[in-house]
Formats: sequence, C-alpha cells, structure tokens
Amino acid sequence: MSTVSAHCIFCDIVKGAAEVSVCYEDTEALAFMDIQPVNPGHTLVVARAHHESLEELPKALGAHLFGVALKLGPVIHKASHAEGMNLIVSSGAAAGQDVYHFHIHLIPRKKGDGFDVQLPFGRSDMPDRTMLDAMAARIISALRDPARAREEGGGKRGAKSGSRNAR
Repeated sequence: MSTVSAHCIFCDIVKGAAEVSVCYEDTEALAFMDIQPVNPGHTLVVARAHHESLEELPKALGAHLFGVALKLGPVIHKASHAEGMNLIVSSGAAAGQDVYHFHIHLIPRKKGDGFDVQLPFGRSDMPDRTMLDAMAARIISALRDPARAREEGGGKRGAKSGSRNAR
C-alpha cells in the first residue's frame, strides 16, 4: 500500500510546479532529463499518477511506461552517441530508490564512463540448484494462488483494491 509522502518532487514536476527538461509526454507518462545524470542523455520516465513502487504500479500503466522507455531508448542512444544503454528501476529503499514515485532510468553508456552495474555480482556465490529450484517453485506457487488471481481483477475485491491505488 502507498504511504503518502509529505512531498514528491516528481508529482511537482508532473503538475508543472518544478523546472524540468521534458523530452516526451502523453496522458499517462512524462519523460525528462535527470538533473544528476550519469551521462548526457540520462532520462527518467515517470507515471503522471503517483505510485511509489513497482509493487503498487498497475500492470497496464507499467506496460505503458516500459513502452515509452522502449520508444525513447533508441532515440536517446542515437542522440547521445551512446555505445550501450541501461534501463534501471530501483523499487524500495533496499534497492536504492530515493524518490518514492515509480520511475525508469534510461542511462546512455560509453565504455569507461565509470558507472558500474556489474552483473553477475562479484560477491555472489552460485547457489546449489536445489535452492534455485525451491525459489522458482515459491514463485510459481504465488502466481497460481487463487486469492491473488481474485485481487488482480477477477472479482469485486480486485476492482476496489485497484481503484484505491489510483490518484
């Protein structure tokens, strides 16, 4: 569930109450230049509606935001003369999210630019296959949960729950 923050800079931007360099907008999304860019062309794609995290984001809106990112990616790549591109979503404090309004970073990359999102993670030990299988089974089980299916729009509870998150 969303916790109402005292202040959201991205909501200010969406409302036109903050300075921003917009490169894309439609009825559901806004894309603008990051004011602390990793590299020139670093762009943020945000929903006009306030949703704090990936977990709160309605599926259709998430699909739309990623569609915008897919549309902008090649254009930003070309305009910034990038050699590569990172799309990054940080959802939750443990993942490094510092603005609690869901957003996607599009970061043009050049070899040797100093930014590092290194995968595979060097400090990660390869788990035993049984551990991987157990986690996969937990995910499959959660996907098949009949209560979860009702909440996602199959029943009246899902419709009420979804509308409660819209702002």
